Amino acid sequence: MGIVNIDDDLHDQVRRASKVSFRSINAQAAFWIKVGMLCETNPTLSFAEIIARELGAAGFSAQPLAVIEHDQAA
Repeated sequence: MGIVNIDDDLHDQVRRASKVSFRSINAQAAFWIKVGMLCETNPTLSFAEIIARELGAAGFSAQPLAVIEHDQAA
């Protein structure tokens, strides 16, 4: 484990995102680093596909949400 120096503006973004994501600042930075690495090494996959693969690899299986169509006349 080591220390990573990042720009103050980026650190502020990580801090704000960590609150929304209910992660620690370090966990948020690690998440972004891992997702960024996976995106770079799998450029044909979308973010959603990468997250689905990672969840599946961890043994998690979520049911897709049903599409609800709203009546256009209403």
